Amino acid sequence: MYPGRAPVLVLSQNTKRDSGRKVQLENINAGKQIADVIRTCLGPQAMLKMLMDPMGGIVMTNDGNAILREITVQHPAAKSMIEIARTQDEEVGDGTTSVIVLAGEILASAEQFLEQQMHPTVIIRQYRQALEDIISLLEGPLSIPVDKNDKSALANVVKGCIGTKFIGKWADMAVNIALDAVNTVMLTENGRTEVDIKRYAKVEKIPGGSIDESKILRGVMVNKDVTHPKMKRRIENPRIILLDCTLEYKKGESQTNVEISGETDFTKMLELEEEHVRRQCNDIIALKPDLIFTEKGVSDLAQHFLLKAGITAIRRVRKSDNNRIARACGATVVNRTEELQESDVGTGCGLFEVKKLGDEYFTYITECKDPKACTILLRGASKDILNETERNLQDALQVARNIMLQPRLVPGGGAIEMALSQKIMQKATHGPYRAIAQALEIIPRTLAQNCGANTIRTLTALRAKHAAHKEENKPCAWGIDGESGELVEQKDSNGIWEPLAVKLQTFKTAIETAILLLRIDGIVSGSKKKGDKEGAGPANMAAQMQE
Repeated sequence: MYPGRAPVLVLSQNTKRDSGRKVQLENINAGKQIADVIRTCLGPQAMLKMLMDPMGGIVMTNDGNAILREITVQHPAAKSMIEIARTQDEEVGDGTTSVIVLAGEILASAEQFLEQQMHPTVIIRQYRQALEDIISLLEGPLSIPVDKNDKSALANVVKGCIGTKFIGKWADMAVNIALDAVNTVMLTENGRTEVDIKRYAKVEKIPGGSIDESKILRGVMVNKDVTHPKMKRRIENPRIILLDCTLEYKKGESQTNVEISGETDFTKMLELEEEHVRRQCNDIIALKPDLIFTEKGVSDLAQHFLLKAGITAIRRVRKSDNNRIARACGATVVNRTEELQESDVGTGCGLFEVKKLGDEYFTYITECKDPKACTILLRGASKDILNETERNLQDALQVARNIMLQPRLVPGGGAIEMALSQKIMQKATHGPYRAIAQALEIIPRTLAQNCGANTIRTLTALRAKHAAHKEENKPCAWGIDGESGELVEQKDSNGIWEPLAVKLQTFKTAIETAILLLRIDGIVSGSKKKGDKEGAGPANMAAQMQE
């Protein structure tokens, strides 16, 4: 009907397909570059990165998530790669470097198929199938159960996580701290286990001393001193009351006007204030506590009444610290002094004392009978060392938590990736499915590269070990020793084993991110170019398409 228009339509379709292919290749390239940045941060021989922020602050770390948080990138695909490290960190706390390296390699493996004009949907379908097979293999024959009560087995897994980090030299101490902290904050209610590390296992960093002096307190430590110098600074078996209200007369808002006509009126106002504070203090004194913590202020008058009754007061405690104290000593945080009851008083604490560490005073509530909260006290030479130690310890805490919630393990040192690669290669019928199997080998390959081993020879020997493995119901535990680059079998007692939860999350996140980025065939910018008119019509929209 319109003979002259057919070539134009064909041309526009070709152009659009070109643009889609170009965007996909650029996304792949962005993913590869992000992976290259932190590839050297994998394994025990990992190199550190020194990051400088615009304010002149310096961070030295080999934690994948910490590095990527500080990097500024423009490319949207690179931003989504950085996001997956954060997801991995929040979800399982470990494997942030592995997930980026793996996602970069899976994206790179798709490049050859796009160049062969294979449609992205076909590649994605094969990738999804591979992910399903990986999950069923991991949850089935390739993982082994572990006894949650076997402390040495759990310690071995946590040691495997922090062996690659700065704190690796003090591994035994860090492992004991992590396991004790997780056991302390673990709460089982209605058959459901909850381990809330973020809220109830607080890390306090105090510069000075050596890392060996770090310890875990069976209770809570807060950076506070008593409000009045004559109050007691050491009480055994104290009765504790926690408040979320001020012990002072509430002032009016800025619009409040008070007219005073006679001399007695002002005295009367002061008496009313005093009466209010006295009533609040009498409510507290009636329960005979030894110690009160409040999140708000305590007036001089209230201090006077409390001191006369022999009660120690600590004010302006953070809400999070107050909740931790409540869990440690069994008290309930009360909002109004009139509502105080005997059941709100905490009696589970063995010792309250105020100590001086460095230049500051700290309040200790320790020797608790059944604390469901704890404080980890970190000492170290400088703030940089303390920050890095805290990052490493958080990983150890998360790994300990993962084993408690899902007590299954897989062999580390690249062994599980090579075992999966072998199994998937045997099932492979299509190119993209086989590409996933090859991409999984990037973890053992990077481990070998980072400790200076001959990569080709090491990987060939490792493939041979896995090919010779005949036991169907047990994973082949041959992996790479990250220190020397030699092949090593991960024995149950002294090998490196990792929680199944970490590996599952790593593979799911890496493959699903690769799938997501492969589905993008155009990037449209929302910003207007100079000279654009207000109404952004189709012509303007086309102009804003970025290659």
